[in-house]
Amino acid sequence: MTEPGSWTRQTTQLVYENPWMSVHEDEVTAPGGTQHRYGHVHFKNMAVAVLAVDESDCVLLVSQSRYTLGIKTIELPMGGAPLDELPLTAAKRELREETGFSAQHWTQLMRVHPSNSITDEVGLVFLATGLTRGDRALEATEDIELMREPVDTAIGMATDGASTDAISVLAPLRLALMRAATSDKRAR
Repeated sequence: MTEPGSWTRQTTQLVYENPWMSVHEDEVTAPGGTQHRYGHVHFKNMAVAVLAVDESDCVLLVSQSRYTLGIKTIELPMGGAPLDELPLTAAKRELREETGFSAQHWTQLMRVHPSNSITDEVGLVFLATGLTRGDRALEATEDIELMREPVDTAIGMATDGASTDAISVLAPLRLALMRAATSDKRAR
């Protein structure tokens, strides 16, 4: 069902497809009634990320080369979850593969749409605690360096531009807000 004043697709054409995504170009009617072409990307996976906090109140981060940007980025451990896989199962796998850690406690922290003007990507972020070290299992395309930073440093990296990945910026800020709210309740 279409909401009043929403976008209406007249036609769609598949422009490109691979195992991870498809690119479409649609003929659409905009909410104001005008006709347009709209290109968009459909992801065949959901993004899952893990904000893993250890017993010393440090966050596990990863630094890796990102081909699309041509630079190394600092991010949360994350990856793609096939749409028919439970996101928590994928989050546990990504944490183990990229960092070698597993976690005893898991909480869904947030759901985001990282680039909703051109993609339908959905991202879920999980808070993981009760960490245990194990062995990493990097994929052939990953040049990941593991980092361990105090929570306050990770929050600072989200605000000073050291970390620019959308999910990796949002999650530490959400954690900071949650902790501030808890602190405020205790102070009352």
